[in-house]
Amino acid sequence: MIKKHIPNLLTSANLFSGCIGAIYAFQGDLKTVAYFVILSGIFDFLDGFAARLLNVKSDIGKELDSLADVISFGFVPGIIFYQLLKTESASFVPYLGFIITIFSALRLAKFNLDTRQTEDFIGLNTPMNTFFVISLPYIIDDNPMVSNPWFLCGLIAALSWLLISELRLFSMKLSGDLSWKANKYRYLFLIFSVISLIFGGFSGIPIILFLYLIFSQLHYSNLKRTAKL
Repeated sequence: MIKKHIPNLLTSANLFSGCIGAIYAFQGDLKTVAYFVILSGIFDFLDGFAARLLNVKSDIGKELDSLADVISFGFVPGIIFYQLLKTESASFVPYLGFIITIFSALRLAKFNLDTRQTEDFIGLNTPMNTFFVISLPYIIDDNPMVSNPWFLCGLIAALSWLLISELRLFSMKLSGDLSWKANKYRYLFLIFSVISLIFGGFSGIPIILFLYLIFSQLHYSNLKRTAKL
């Protein structure tokens, strides 16, 4: 039964990559952190994909996934905010960065208990949130104003709210009907996301987050209209 351990192995790789990312973050090498977060995101996608493909979903796999995510997509973005605030602030202010870690943990706990989130998400998922955070050091190079402590604290508040909000957002699980009609906004999101990454690199990720929020709302509005017909 080796196959039942494959998803957990991938989840452990997610955790391992997140731990390395945390080390680079504490060392202040925030741009290198981005690559390990992306690697964690790949492993996070693959573990769920492998579990569904091999039909080996388990309770321990679900719990291990959340424990890995709270490091890779909760602790790491908290360190990034801590480091960004430390360069511009003194006293206790940099520690406010770890508010994002607290709300990421709350979001993951809520996800595990919320039966409404079996297919899609209610609230911003932690990987997408972290992908946004890793873009900040790149954006600051071109827009130093982004490093303003008040702006960063505002971002922390906004992202924390999104993590535990009741905002409904689609996942990228393309199962069953793969038609354009059923997944139009998912496909559009993928297309525009690729374009944003090609032309903007990591600095294009905020556009991707914005597109994700917009296309998700269009997707569910379309489903409501279709259901009424």
